[in-house]
Amino acid sequence: MSPPVDRIASDEKLPEAVDVVVIGAGIIGVAAAYHLAKKGHSVALIEKGHVGAEQSSRNWGWCRQQGRDRHEIPLARASLEMWGTLHEEIGADLGFRRKGVLWVTRDPKELAGWERWANDARQMQVHSHMLSAAEVAERLPGSNEGWIGGMETPSDGRAEPSKAAPALAAAARRLGVRLFQNCAARGLETRAGAIDAVVTEKGRIRTQTVLLAGGAWSTLFCRRHGIDLPQAMVTGTAFRTTAAPALTEGALGTPGYCMRRREDGGFTVALRGRGTLHLTPDGLRYARQFWPTFRQRAAKLKIRVGKPFLDGLLAGASWSLDRETPFERNRVLDPTPDMTLVEEALAMLRAAHPSFAGIGCAEAWAGSIDSTPDAVPVISAVEKLKGFHLATGFSGHGFGIGPAAGRLAADIVAGDAPIVDPRAYRYSRLVDGTSLAPAGAL
Repeated sequence: MSPPVDRIASDEKLPEAVDVVVIGAGIIGVAAAYHLAKKGHSVALIEKGHVGAEQSSRNWGWCRQQGRDRHEIPLARASLEMWGTLHEEIGADLGFRRKGVLWVTRDPKELAGWERWANDARQMQVHSHMLSAAEVAERLPGSNEGWIGGMETPSDGRAEPSKAAPALAAAARRLGVRLFQNCAARGLETRAGAIDAVVTEKGRIRTQTVLLAGGAWSTLFCRRHGIDLPQAMVTGTAFRTTAAPALTEGALGTPGYCMRRREDGGFTVALRGRGTLHLTPDGLRYARQFWPTFRQRAAKLKIRVGKPFLDGLLAGASWSLDRETPFERNRVLDPTPDMTLVEEALAMLRAAHPSFAGIGCAEAWAGSIDSTPDAVPVISAVEKLKGFHLATGFSGHGFGIGPAAGRLAADIVAGDAPIVDPRAYRYSRLVDGTSLAPAGAL
């Protein structure tokens, strides 16, 4: 089941030529298109399904700096500033509320690790602070879980995934971006080692510059053009509760479950670190790069071989640009939620908070998360193909850092001064053996 997502109108006639084609209308692609249009560039935004239909509407809705990998903190800080002003800038409510993020624990080692992170992050102007057991109890009245302490960042916030990407896409259209939904990008035409056009199922668009923000589809698209892109696909399950008491107005992370308040009076809930790793041909191809991360997370992951594997085999490495492609055969990735995880999370909530005794699951869904070996995104030009750029591999963090990530992608594509130092997000690190060392992100 897919969560509801606001729908917006498309344009009808493809332009003959534009300055930039953005492939993928999730939060990253939409934000990039918006910022490119603000810079004065003509943009076509191409989406095989509809705006925000995949992970951009299926995530938890957290907008946080707290616990980020140090390489992502600059983007997280810049995004929070943008989240705070976007509703005025575009004239639409994205559901952003600066209500804070709180993590709690029973593990002294985990608490000590958070304190080290908070001290380091303070040097980067992120002001998280540690809480005693009594302070946690004050913030979570009625909880009977006996937390020994926690970490809190009051400046963090939450937003509504069903609204954000569509509202920003509508604003991009008002700036002149041409949006084409149910229009798959089949591939690229090149000339002398450089991009010459994008071929879509509805026609050809001449351009010398492309930004691929295809999320879980990016590796397949790149492989068609001889470009390696190590990504793994993890399926995560989340759900929204029926109306519930306001335990917190922000977001709460525990060792077992994570939750954030919704504008509809319920909570979005998921189990921390739990999901399903679907083995695919691409996943096996890049298994060596992912082995360190897999060893850390294996205990909480289910391993499955099924439809994604078969789809990957059938997709192959090449296809004709004048025939139906894998992108048209699967307009929206809509995996089945794992209801055992939903029931487990509900049981935890009811046991921990007596006031939640009567809550239930109003709706459950699953999403496919595009992850890199070092869990840091790629926002970069690809030197192998002139004019080709990537913004992908957000490893479950894309929604919160989306506004600034899109701005950074637009800066790189346009050749402008970048909003933050882009070195950590360079594509080359994934293929030259210089992937970033884990930096203690939560």
